[in-house]
Amino acid sequence: MRTSVAVATFFCLWFITLFAVLPFFAKTQEEAGDVIPGTPESAPHKINVFKLLWVNTVVAAVTFAGVYAVIANI
Repeated sequence: MRTSVAVATFFCLWFITLFAVLPFFAKTQEEAGDVIPGTPESAPHKINVFKLLWVNTVVAAVTFAGVYAVIANI
């Protein structure tokens, strides 16, 4: 696999896994007990973006390793 294809594949997998990892760290305002007036109770309270991005990168790297292993052995 060429480097440019590997980088493009990793970034595609990174964005796909972002949507899978995003709900893991979401805490609603209702769960936190701090509902801001004018917002729905199901709105996110606080999201640790750096933790989310770090976990997403790790998940994407593991997924990419699997994809690379399959492609390299074809």
